[in-house]
Amino acid sequence: MDKRFALTVMIALGVAGGSAMAAALAATPSAEERVGQVLKARLPRTAPTHIDCAVVAGLCEVQAGANLFYTDTSGRYLVVGRIYDMETRQDLTAARLLAINPDLLAGTGARASQLADEADAAPAPSAMPVLQRASVPAPSGKVSLTALPATGAIEWGRGRDRLTVFSDFHCGYCKLLHQQLQMMDVRVTERPISLLGTRMISEAVICAPDKRAALERAYEGAALPASRCDISGLDANERFAREHGFDGTPVIVRGDGAVLHGYRSKEVLATWLAGGKVS
Repeated sequence: MDKRFALTVMIALGVAGGSAMAAALAATPSAEERVGQVLKARLPRTAPTHIDCAVVAGLCEVQAGANLFYTDTSGRYLVVGRIYDMETRQDLTAARLLAINPDLLAGTGARASQLADEADAAPAPSAMPVLQRASVPAPSGKVSLTALPATGAIEWGRGRDRLTVFSDFHCGYCKLLHQQLQMMDVRVTERPISLLGTRMISEAVICAPDKRAALERAYEGAALPASRCDISGLDANERFAREHGFDGTPVIVRGDGAVLHGYRSKEVLATWLAGGKVS
């Protein structure tokens, strides 16, 4: 056989084989595509806008609008909650939620009850996971703060009126509220709670020699030196928030215990402090 002919045949076979392999690989769905197909069948009312199976080994991160949840790579098991990197001590879920919505008030991911209701209604196989419904109490009209320790608070501002603010240092509306309150004649007790992976920042503020200055640096995103002190007050803040259904920030509590959820302008706050009703 002519050597040039043989070489031509070998090259042709190689090209054909490579093309066949490339076609086979192209026809094989990715992990993201497989999960998307399974979720379409099992959660038909939840349309994923983005799926990423490379964030955490063994899990796929699923974004559905402003919600975030996780599945295994087969799409069989649904995980609603937070993913923490214990080496970097970072809340990966909170970071993604902030990327999705920089003005996020609360980073609870997806609500388990919402997905559970859909799973119940969907014509899914018997292997469909059963999610436990969350039993969070409705936000109270009034609360008592007397049992909360001073070690979990930063006091600032001057004035006759007093407010307590449950805040998170990664919450854009908390920072905006902080700026509004600085323009008002009011005394503020700020109680940090970590909804967006900010526990280490809260500890640095509470343990700082000058808590007021540290508070400002935290809202500006500046680095704070780590230090140790009694942080049981932060535990008390977060336990109180869970018990009273404070699943978003900011939460504002008036001197008489009345509760206002979410950001308000200083004009609205002035009306509320005077006893007026606000929406």
